[in-house]
Amino acid sequence: MGSTAPKTPPAYVVTSADHALRTAVMLQLEGGLTVSQVAERLGVARSTAHRLLQTLVYRDFAVQDEQRMYYPGPVLELAAHSQSRTSRLRAAALPHLQRVVDLVGESANLTIRTGDTTRFIASVECRQALRVGSREGMVFPAHRTTAGLVLLADLDPAEVDELYDEARYTERPDERPDLPSLRARLARVRRAGFALNNGLSERGVVAIGVPVRDPDGAALAGLSVSMPSIRYDRNQLPTVVATLHRAAGAIEADRGDR
Repeated sequence: MGSTAPKTPPAYVVTSADHALRTAVMLQLEGGLTVSQVAERLGVARSTAHRLLQTLVYRDFAVQDEQRMYYPGPVLELAAHSQSRTSRLRAAALPHLQRVVDLVGESANLTIRTGDTTRFIASVECRQALRVGSREGMVFPAHRTTAGLVLLADLDPAEVDELYDEARYTERPDERPDLPSLRARLARVRRAGFALNNGLSERGVVAIGVPVRDPDGAALAGLSVSMPSIRYDRNQLPTVVATLHRAAGAIEADRGDR
């Protein structure tokens, strides 16, 4: 249970860590902030505030737009999801991830999308000596992950164009995908009902993913398996996809409309 009594500061406060945590809380509660605003609120130099914010960007706690404003990043966006949107989804999925691993013999993941990034919220590793390790907690560009492709394919083409508008990438042009190629890839995912990722995220890794949908039919997460490419057998693809679809349906049923 929580307490309403004032908190006593620890004997040894790490000032830089305290400033970073305070900045993260300000971003989560207030949204966009400038370097000057953070510096004023913390009582530090602008150069110090800038270093703090750049560290938060590096660790995905913040993002910076083309106007040099800072906003909550994928980590804080994930924390902002309600209990039913993330924690309950993860809890409902874990037994089914394990079942997929038992049936397919490869590592399984559950992933959500925040803007143009995806975060792995659950991973279950297989027992094989050569395997794809846990990605839980990691953030990747959505267009380079299997689940990200599944989730992007669920968007209207206009939403995809807006998400990858050139103006959003003025500070990081190398991170913007080639839109014609991405549109073609997403069209294939929509037609097939699953995504096949052969070395797109990581050389030597093949991943297959399907959507997990909410009661209204919108894709809210991606369920995938990942394996070393030397073990990928294209003849087994229909079986793997069917297993994933059954597991996704079971997750949806267990999650219900909570």
